[in-house]
Amino acid sequence: MRWCVQDCKESDEALVARAQAGEGGAAEELLNRYKNAVRARARKFFLEGGETEDLVQEGMIGLYTAIRAYSPSHGKSFKNFAYLCVTRRIYDALRAANKLKGKEDLDPDSLEAGGTPEESLLAGESRAELQLKLMRELSDFEFRVVTLWLEGMSYAAIAEMTGKQLKSIDNALARSKKKLQRAFLN
Repeated sequence: MRWCVQDCKESDEALVARAQAGEGGAAEELLNRYKNAVRARARKFFLEGGETEDLVQEGMIGLYTAIRAYSPSHGKSFKNFAYLCVTRRIYDALRAANKLKGKEDLDPDSLEAGGTPEESLLAGESRAELQLKLMRELSDFEFRVVTLWLEGMSYAAIAEMTGKQLKSIDNALARSKKKLQRAFLN
């Protein structure tokens, strides 16, 4: 999925600042810029008894939340923050639907608790907290690669999506692992 918008005259961060200052047109511009990305993200999920459009609406709410809550002081791009907010909102809608249907509340984000200390630490963190830590510790490219990898994408698919070589993807994941080990174990 592409979380960048081409042919934009004003940066996302500048539009966010204007929207947070009360300019409704700026928020509308951002919502329009990202609506196709939100739709693409929502299509990856199935809501039993619902429609994809329901998840798109939840994703748009997540995008609006991102516009209101984004702070450039964290040093990360708006597009990565928006991706996180949209994904979380969709996951929350899926969890709520599962609870309403009396089904087991399966967390689509849960990481397997496993053999290594890193996996145990990661399993104890909620996905939202993990992604916030990822955003703080990793570069934008590393964050995107790790996020796509955690979603189950292969190295080849990530390379195709990002337009990078397989070796670049492998190196980004290796760097990320070292950075995250330092961050979580210190």
